[in-house]
Amino acid sequence: MVGKALAKISGRIYLALIFIFLYAPIATLIVLSFNESRFRGKWGGFSLKWYESLFSSREIMDALWTTLLLAFLSALIATILGTMVSFAMNHMKKLPRMILMTVTNIPMLNADIVTGISLMLLFIALRYRMGFGSVLIAHITFNLPYVVLSVLPKLKQMNKSVFEAALDLGCDPKQAFFKVILPEISPAILSAFLICLTYSIDDFMISYFNCGTVETLPIAIYSMTRKKVSPEIYALSTIMFVVILTIILVSNAMESR
Repeated sequence: MVGKALAKISGRIYLALIFIFLYAPIATLIVLSFNESRFRGKWGGFSLKWYESLFSSREIMDALWTTLLLAFLSALIATILGTMVSFAMNHMKKLPRMILMTVTNIPMLNADIVTGISLMLLFIALRYRMGFGSVLIAHITFNLPYVVLSVLPKLKQMNKSVFEAALDLGCDPKQAFFKVILPEISPAILSAFLICLTYSIDDFMISYFNCGTVETLPIAIYSMTRKKVSPEIYALSTIMFVVILTIILVSNAMESR
């Protein structure tokens, strides 16, 4: 009994330490976003001035808007293309599917710096002007494997007779796809879209080599670290954390219902 109690207590302590390790930096960042003082080591009192300064900072807001637009477009296009690729791979024989799966996974398994430099050299060779378009293509490239990895297993799990049954019950192929197949795999598609959105917002290395004159939020923050990170970034990070946490809570609540 004593051994079981000690094991239970030690397990809880271990779990608590993991959560502290994960969330203590975020908690520190949130506290600093309300600090009146610009200096991290000095508490100057509670203040919302960094949030006010955030929305009046043209540089940060432009970078944020560019990042969100880039993330949404790249996630949307990659999800559509990746879903189409998944359908094609699902109907292939085993050997061609394995070969195509290996090729698809290369951008995901490659180091970001290798993918970023490779795409940069490709754009230079094609004389493609660096800018929003080049970054968008780069983000779609590294997002595609995550879509395939999310959607293809769901297609494999689905009963192959469902589509034929829908046709027998009077649906044409288009109706069978949109009313039967698509709702069945929609959770995997939504998960793939959210993964792509997250990775696109977070990406720095690939964007850095292919951005041209476009500045995303990670690149803007990197340029600030050469001098000193502005406290407005703490406020922006806090807002992003709260928004993501809210989305997760709402999503879990909807799934539980």
